Amino acid sequence: MSFTQTKGEAPGTGFLMSSTHAIRERLRDAGASFAANDNIAEYLLPGDIDVIQAEVEQHVQAVLEALVIDTSRDHNTKATAKRVARMYVREVFAGRFEPAPEVTDFPSLNELYTLGPIAVRSTCSHHLVPMTGRMWVGVVPGEKVIGISKFVRLANWIMSRPHIQEEAAVMLADELERRILPKGLAVIVRAQHQCMIWRGVRETDTIMITSIMRGAFRDDRTLRSEFMALIKDQP
Repeated sequence: MSFTQTKGEAPGTGFLMSSTHAIRERLRDAGASFAANDNIAEYLLPGDIDVIQAEVEQHVQAVLEALVIDTSRDHNTKATAKRVARMYVREVFAGRFEPAPEVTDFPSLNELYTLGPIAVRSTCSHHLVPMTGRMWVGVVPGEKVIGISKFVRLANWIMSRPHIQEEAAVMLADELERRILPKGLAVIVRAQHQCMIWRGVRETDTIMITSIMRGAFRDDRTLRSEFMALIKDQP
């Protein structure tokens, strides 16, 4: 792809950098979606991540000032805007900006296998607060399988974006199905949402469970029961 950039230079890169306005226009021109849970890595140019982080820092600083916090004299919040910007761009929302992890596949075995619990760390797209929990995956392989660590890498890549849980689970199932073409795929996510715990109704014990059954798991009740039995004693 060829993109037009605005003038300026990304710190330490020697590449021309664009503004976030230019990045958004680039995405619109390409007809690309950039919703909260989309990945936009293929549309980013060298230096864009630095530009995004710098602009987030400016806006977080503005939020702190709007909250009447004197960051110039309060040592606790003096560098908060910089820390929050780095956290959002490089960590908790990294799945929006980083390309998919490389995944190597292997010859398949025709046996059910399960993985889990896998830690789930994501962010509610309604209030930008954490949702955390665990996930289990069941696979009846097709022609290929992937290494078990790759399930974790793919889960982290998908989950490190603002989400609602239902969409996150579907996106992960879609990604796994596309990569391994299984005969059957099961994905179960159990998570707590800080938008219910920290604010609002302030309910501390509620867990949301999302269950996705595809292929053999959807069609074969015995197989589905075997998978559920294998994971039922795991917290």
